[in-house]
Amino acid sequence: MFKWLRRKEDGAPDQGHKEEKKGLWDKFRQGLSKTRERLKEGLEEIFVVERTVDEAFFEELEEALITADINLDTVRALLTPLKVRVQQGELLKTSQFKEALKEEMLKILALEPPPFPPEAKPAVIFVVGVNGVGKTTSIAKLGFRLKNEGFTVLFVAADTFRAAAIEQLETWGKRLQVPVVKQHPGADPSSVVFEGLKAAKARGLDVVLVDTAGRLHTKYNLMEELKKMARVAGKVLPGAPHQNLLVIDATTGQNAVNQVKYFREALPINGLILTKMDGTAKGGIALTLTHLFKIPICFVGLGEKLEDLQPFDPQAFVEAILP
Repeated sequence: MFKWLRRKEDGAPDQGHKEEKKGLWDKFRQGLSKTRERLKEGLEEIFVVERTVDEAFFEELEEALITADINLDTVRALLTPLKVRVQQGELLKTSQFKEALKEEMLKILALEPPPFPPEAKPAVIFVVGVNGVGKTTSIAKLGFRLKNEGFTVLFVAADTFRAAAIEQLETWGKRLQVPVVKQHPGADPSSVVFEGLKAAKARGLDVVLVDTAGRLHTKYNLMEELKKMARVAGKVLPGAPHQNLLVIDATTGQNAVNQVKYFREALPINGLILTKMDGTAKGGIALTLTHLFKIPICFVGLGEKLEDLQPFDPQAFVEAILP
């Protein structure tokens, strides 16, 4: 489990990971309680009473899944193979059907994330997303995780269009004892990236987490700025950025689909971070995004504490949302 998560010292005891795994399913169950309750409203009557699966059953199930913010195309991708099995006389009772539904969800969600952090030194990770999704806080939580795994980390405050973002990242840096490279508000973001990567290289640091802008005065300018930052990073360190993580606020529901389309115009997105999963009944968006874009979910936010940004576990997720 979580083979994509790297440790600084491969031979070190794995006690930390054992403790993390131990409470992971409980965290998912607690963090996804609102989504589960939303689904329960629609699914309880469907699954609690043993009944024969028929057309009416499928209609009720489709409506319940859409209510949990699972896109219609995704719902149909889930249910079509199950309809075939029903027609073949295989899944005739709801108890059988529920387990089969979980299996179909796992097929969609089971995309292997890229190694975290990437195999490079320094490994450069761009964290992107619109303003307000929890991008800067996610960077802090990633930094916290990386430090606990023995990596040396640098924050780069390249969201220079918001003075508050620079201040917020600097505050997190002091709290976590992570150095921060910054410039004055309004500075060229690419110059901050250049300075930051030069510093990381000179100091021999392991991982660079780059905070990027989430909004400029036009969409075109934002995309061009991100492309420029990536080009500059590649000039300082060939192959950089080594990973681009898109942060999505799970409470935005289907609007997240447009955000993924929006940022893929500028950068290849290697993985998703879904924040505020504990505060929404729309957790089904995880299935929608994975199905539509074939981008793995790397981390999910299940609370406000630093340790509440958890590696995404598809099986824990499915078990947590299906009552």
